[in-house]
Amino acid sequence: MDKKELEFTRVVKEHKSTIYTVCYMFSNDADEVSDFFQDVLTNLWKGFGAFEGRSDIRTWIYRVSLNTCISADRKKRKMKTVRLSMDINPYEDQSEDIRQSEMLRKRISKLGAFDRAIILLWLENMSYEEIGQVVGISTKNVSVRLFRIKEQLKNM
Repeated sequence: MDKKELEFTRVVKEHKSTIYTVCYMFSNDADEVSDFFQDVLTNLWKGFGAFEGRSDIRTWIYRVSLNTCISADRKKRKMKTVRLSMDINPYEDQSEDIRQSEMLRKRISKLGAFDRAIILLWLENMSYEEIGQVVGISTKNVSVRLFRIKEQLKNM
């Protein structure tokens, strides 16, 4: 492995959970999440050599991950496939925390892609400034949008 490959491997290992979290917010299907993850890794690799470090690497990874998943989500919604599934998953944990997390995830999945990205970053404890940098809006706009998104989620 050359130096670039070693550095890329290190960065991916360090930020793997961040990438997975973004992918999971755009699908609840394990295979689809894996596909999104692979697409994100491909896009990160393509842009890794051009990353100049003007922003934090975490911010850049979020931006690439979100853009990749948003694009894939748009394509998926245009295709309108019908998935076959069982109504019951015998392996699913039915604890109260799991049910509440799943309810929140389902509500978030009903939001538009941009709003989903903002609430995801907020749930990841990013500051309003960091969220603004990732999605390309002002800190004040992040504040306003988050207020509206939270109200939307409460009313679902």
